[in-house]
Amino acid sequence: MLRAGVISLHTSPLTQAGSGDSGGMNVYIREFVSSLTQAGVACDVFVRRWAEELEPIVEVEPGFRVIHVPAGPCDLSKEELPGIVDEFTEWLQAWLLDNPVDVLHANYWLSGVVGHRLKHPLELPLVTTFHTLARVKAEMGDHEPGERIEAEAKVVACSDVLVANAEEERRQLIELYNAHPDRVEIVAPGVDRAFFAPGNSAGAREAIGYDGGPLALFVGRIQPLKGVDIAVQALAQLDDQTATLMIVGGASGQEGDLEVARIMTMIDDLDLRDRVIFVEPQPHYALSTYYRAADVLVMPSRSESFGLVALEAASCGVPVVAAAVGGLRTLVQDGVTGYLIDDREPADYAAAINKILGDREHATALGAAAAVTASRYPWSGLAGRLRRMYIDLVEANALVEC
Repeated sequence: MLRAGVISLHTSPLTQAGSGDSGGMNVYIREFVSSLTQAGVACDVFVRRWAEELEPIVEVEPGFRVIHVPAGPCDLSKEELPGIVDEFTEWLQAWLLDNPVDVLHANYWLSGVVGHRLKHPLELPLVTTFHTLARVKAEMGDHEPGERIEAEAKVVACSDVLVANAEEERRQLIELYNAHPDRVEIVAPGVDRAFFAPGNSAGAREAIGYDGGPLALFVGRIQPLKGVDIAVQALAQLDDQTATLMIVGGASGQEGDLEVARIMTMIDDLDLRDRVIFVEPQPHYALSTYYRAADVLVMPSRSESFGLVALEAASCGVPVVAAAVGGLRTLVQDGVTGYLIDDREPADYAAAINKILGDREHATALGAAAAVTASRYPWSGLAGRLRRMYIDLVEANALVEC
């Protein structure tokens, strides 16, 4: 049975998305590995041990193991993790010598650095999915250390295959990092239709305890990158002053608490305290109820390599108003499944939301089209593509060794 070593140094498929440093990547790792095992690829997922009580090895399901790598103190922040890459790599190399895999698949730049250092001594093919890119974030005004940019360039040059989530990410890898076009493959994430499918809105509202007017929904970590402030300011400018914004998620990263405080001050300044509801991060499966309860999902991120939240909401038949960035350009069809906003102006977000809230027939049509579009993204499709990719790389690697 083919076995993949999935490197996910900084985030675990076992943690709940929506707070701390846990987000869409946690969901991505869990779902794509689960789908791969069902497609016949055994997977060991290597995660830095982040809590003392964690078992060294956790078998999630047959063929899917999470292995906690002892590297540095458990309570390190994400910003401190570059300092333990050497320790993580050394431990993992020793493990893989005794427990070999056929291919390495690194996720995020830190994992890419580990994969880059292990590829040659272990003579293994390396697949890398970055999820976010420093040069893209820098273009959007987010500071990223030069160390990360330099490391990403080296990983791009070293990887046998770079997995891009959408055409926009493929373009960014080629234009910003000089990636060879033949080594960049677009393999889109998926959505679990067993959980995320259209349902009864009234029943969903009752289930989450909401009985107010039109509901705009934001789902994600609260940090400057995600643009919660844009959603709040857009709420203040809606035609329907009975509309509510529900924010499902928690503070994330070093700036998270400061961002929450800034958002709360903004809400008070705009006299929106009675129209904004904060909900703590929810188990992933439970998000479907929040999506179904909403009239529109708002996603004003400064950058998104894909945007799983937008796909999940669309799969539940909910129109999406999102920033025209990254994979959201592919997921949201402007005027068909929702609206794309080319700037950071809250008034433009408000205008798009007004089109949805002010015309029930139009909103229904957008939601129906969104659900159809989302149905084209099964996790099994991603798993099939990756399995074939792994097999090709392993066979090519064997020929080189001969």
